[in-house]
Amino acid sequence: MSLGRLTTAVALLAAGTLTLTVSPAVAQPPPDPGNRITRGEHPGNGPERNTIAAKDGPGIRAAAATPRGENRRKPGEGYPRQTELRVYPEDPADKSIKLGLYPYHGLAPKLNALQNAGDRVSVEVVGQSGLGRDLYLVTLTAPESAREAGRQARWRDLIEDDPVRAARDPWLRREYKAPIWINNNIHGDEWEGTDGAMRLIEYFATTSDPAALKLLRHNRIYFNVTANPDGRNAGVRQNAAGFDLNRDHVTVSQPETRAMRAIGHTTQPLVMLDEHGYVDGTLIEPTTAPHGQNYDYDLYIRHAYANALGMEAAAKATGHPEVSPVIPFRDLAPGDWDDWPPIFTPMYQMYHGAIGHTIEIPMQVNRDAYDELPVPELRRRSAINTDVAAATMRAAIDYTDRNRESLIADQIELFRRGWGGEAQRFIPDGFVPGFGPEDRYGTTFPRAWVIPSGGGQHSAVAAARLVDFLVAADIRVTRAKRAFSAGGRLYPPGSYVIDMGQPKRGLANALLEAGGNVSAKVPQMYDISGWSNGLLWGATVDVVHNGPLRVDGRPVVVADPTGGVDAAPGQAMMLRVADGTDVRAVNDLLARGLTLTRRADGTVVAPASARPAVLEVADRYGVRFTLAPAGEPGTPMRRPVIAGAVAPDELKSLRDMGFEVRPVDAELLNAGFDWSRVDTLFVSSGLSYADLTPAARAALDGFLARGGVVTRGETGAAFNTDAGLLAAKPVIGREDANGVVNVVNEAGPVAAGALPHSFVYSPVWFTDLGPGVLAEQRFAAVSPHLAGHWLPREDGTGGPEGAAGQAAVVSGVDERGARVVLFGTEPLFRDHPKGLYAQVGKAVFWAATVPAPVSAR
Repeated sequence: MSLGRLTTAVALLAAGTLTLTVSPAVAQPPPDPGNRITRGEHPGNGPERNTIAAKDGPGIRAAAATPRGENRRKPGEGYPRQTELRVYPEDPADKSIKLGLYPYHGLAPKLNALQNAGDRVSVEVVGQSGLGRDLYLVTLTAPESAREAGRQARWRDLIEDDPVRAARDPWLRREYKAPIWINNNIHGDEWEGTDGAMRLIEYFATTSDPAALKLLRHNRIYFNVTANPDGRNAGVRQNAAGFDLNRDHVTVSQPETRAMRAIGHTTQPLVMLDEHGYVDGTLIEPTTAPHGQNYDYDLYIRHAYANALGMEAAAKATGHPEVSPVIPFRDLAPGDWDDWPPIFTPMYQMYHGAIGHTIEIPMQVNRDAYDELPVPELRRRSAINTDVAAATMRAAIDYTDRNRESLIADQIELFRRGWGGEAQRFIPDGFVPGFGPEDRYGTTFPRAWVIPSGGGQHSAVAAARLVDFLVAADIRVTRAKRAFSAGGRLYPPGSYVIDMGQPKRGLANALLEAGGNVSAKVPQMYDISGWSNGLLWGATVDVVHNGPLRVDGRPVVVADPTGGVDAAPGQAMMLRVADGTDVRAVNDLLARGLTLTRRADGTVVAPASARPAVLEVADRYGVRFTLAPAGEPGTPMRRPVIAGAVAPDELKSLRDMGFEVRPVDAELLNAGFDWSRVDTLFVSSGLSYADLTPAARAALDGFLARGGVVTRGETGAAFNTDAGLLAAKPVIGREDANGVVNVVNEAGPVAAGALPHSFVYSPVWFTDLGPGVLAEQRFAAVSPHLAGHWLPREDGTGGPEGAAGQAAVVSGVDERGARVVLFGTEPLFRDHPKGLYAQVGKAVFWAATVPAPVSAR
């Protein structure tokens, strides 16, 4: 979004005084589940994260490449915008080759040739994967002069920034090129979307069909050729960091996800497809309920359902008997395949004005099938999959072309409702065939959200991080120049305001609100059903439900700096560890060899002599040091080294906090692991005490006489029990239970001053605590589950009622002297709940503390 667009938007935001109302959603019991699609395994989800066999994916190495060429046209100078792509050396180990599909190294030569074939194909490099492979955005369109391309860009901005004017512009309706975005291969071992895209790119690049040439004069078709080239090459679902990219859109922790977010913002598609595999028969969204409560669903479903029917017909027309498409909205039961969380790429794009669809092509060729089926059968299946992928793409392109004016009008209407602060529309039964009470989800949008500055803010650095994230998500944010009142509260200058009279209010609300508890509405959910950047990212965020909003402010492009040192020269300085960034700052100072001390309340003190380094660190990370109180000397610290049996998301988060982490598992420990430079063992995935040899156990026992342990989840709780650490009986909640929970914190070394909310997936709680075992954090005694999906098992166990009032995080010292912390929550889940990271950092610091003087070590 340009600064000019942002300035115009904030001027309109500041003037708004609307109060929003909407009829409440009607809750109805779901119909009988009936026939269900069996959901595939999703590595990284709750139960899978806790399995002993969890391993990192195969090692992936980036291939050396020839230097990247220069763009033949500079961006903004019209189309084509062609780039001489760097060519990667052939990699015979690329997993695509066995299937007869494009290996990654084969894409650049083909795309270079298609660019050279004419003026309809543009290729731009829009980022790099985690291992440095280029991400290709291909644009198909008729040539445009710089002036014509500029006019298209102005119309695109006008649709979002001034939809009332856009709706009245007949030239826009007639001449605006409909943008269509097709995303491919986001899961690395779901290959054929890439090959279907390449087929269509070649067709449109070389055809002389007048109808196809006319289509390119009225549309722009964008292909993210492979969203996950590292996973494609290695034949694994995740990217090289072990992340499922189609679960990353409320966090955007990965470079590939950041590239996808940028593609969506800059192209502003009317229709978006995300090509996946494999569901027997083919699956074409729209989805079952529950539907995201922040959508303007009426503007989505009428086009989504009609487009799905067209894609279904096209898939059947391929003539393959294996193709018998399922449309979840029509064919499945509520909860089987939902669009509730915006973690999925199409769902995230729906908040940006797109008609989003996930497509699941039919014939499995990955995992066991890849290893066990003969090559001819794999290639037969991949050929069918490529046909289906290409057919659904072409059908969606044709639908967009035929319904161009209606799609443009609906995108304009979505943004107009946002600017106008209008209530969501009531959708009657039969609005599209099959729409009924079970599909009716909605919300009442608040007037605004406020992220306060000053003493009312839990963490200034967390607030700045959240603001920067919102701006990157194309949410309009204002920073107040003067004090103002809103919702009966007085806010100081510097507070941030998210006025909900803005075009993408649905996304703003979906990110900031607590969310909804859908436990009673559907029997199950496809993936997580609770998340909240507002409650879990560490910043204080207030909701203003209604009333006037008059703020003298400026549009935010980037949050203001937050770091500093308040103590005078010659005075000791103290840092309150309230955020993962504070942990990172402490580890930075420790890595420089400075002597820091940790006080009983978890704060960290730096001596006056460290002032130059403290000033640098405060500025680098945006953390604030205050004057250290006299009195308590504190315990000397050093930068802890962690031996981590952890999931990939936890590994990233721990390293982001500045910890040195050495990944371990039973095999490594049994081979004779060197514990001499390890301070803390972190166990959450891939390690069972029962799998250790006697020698490995003896070495571990030796470590426990001087080191500490932090565990998470069922695997960690089992390790605690088997190793005889803390007397705490673990109770395992329902395996797919997840969401935001209410908690109560005690004054312990880990949870003191923590947030009143946490996150769970497959929750664990602890009972029968032994002497000296402290319940640092408890699930709230009343209504512990705030948002998400958490039901008891059929036998009545594992539900939120069982967790109410029970210990969620405990700490204590075992008989060998080891300091141990057990987490039953998910404080590092998918790099999302960043406001919980301080608990983990404080746990590691405390567990690594050695009573003896530092010099004795």
